[in-house]
Amino acid sequence: MKDLTLIIPAKNEKDSLPEVLKEIKNLECKKLVILESTDFETINAIKSFDCELVYQSDKGYGNALIEGINNVQTEYLCIFNADGSFDPKYLDHLLNTCKKNFDIVFATRYRGDGGSDDDTILTKLGNFIFTKIGNIFFSINISDILYTFLLGKTNSLRKLQLTSKDFCLCVEIPIKAKRLGMNIVDLPSYERKRIAGIKKVNEFKDGFKILFYMIKSFFKII
Repeated sequence: MKDLTLIIPAKNEKDSLPEVLKEIKNLECKKLVILESTDFETINAIKSFDCELVYQSDKGYGNALIEGINNVQTEYLCIFNADGSFDPKYLDHLLNTCKKNFDIVFATRYRGDGGSDDDTILTKLGNFIFTKIGNIFFSINISDILYTFLLGKTNSLRKLQLTSKDFCLCVEIPIKAKRLGMNIVDLPSYERKRIAGIKKVNEFKDGFKILFYMIKSFFKII
């Protein structure tokens, strides 16, 4: 895994991020933590770990991922959440699959033996609706459009020229990948319960933002 970097966006994750870094400490890959420079509690909580810090130039989940992608120096990268919900046991399979001439491999909770301990009825329904919209509007053909557990070629992710600073980035990635004719696939994975803290996603507020992004993208307003 020396050719892989884990991009770990973190915001107020002082309790969960140290546990995540403990779990992945023996993996031979680079760990890139992206967070705001004012998040002192999280920064202090991970001082003893072997990871590189990148401070955001702006705010938001999307901005953190864009900063991470721009700072990766390995051939492959993987978005890996700081809350403990992503299981590192899937990394080998994701990476080996990506090396079979795929640009991006998306993990999915809704195929095969995939699943989630963190999904609610509302988030599951919302994801189903947005995934249907994505497949109808853009023919993306993945089964979990809002799940950002993905691994891809660094150059391919950079070609997307991502701009969303918020959670709209979740759908911006597959939409732009499809439009550029990239080779994508999804593989089953199981989402674990987050270790601590609260979700950063507001189902209604962020859901409407994502819906409007998809509509504007369909009509090529953006």
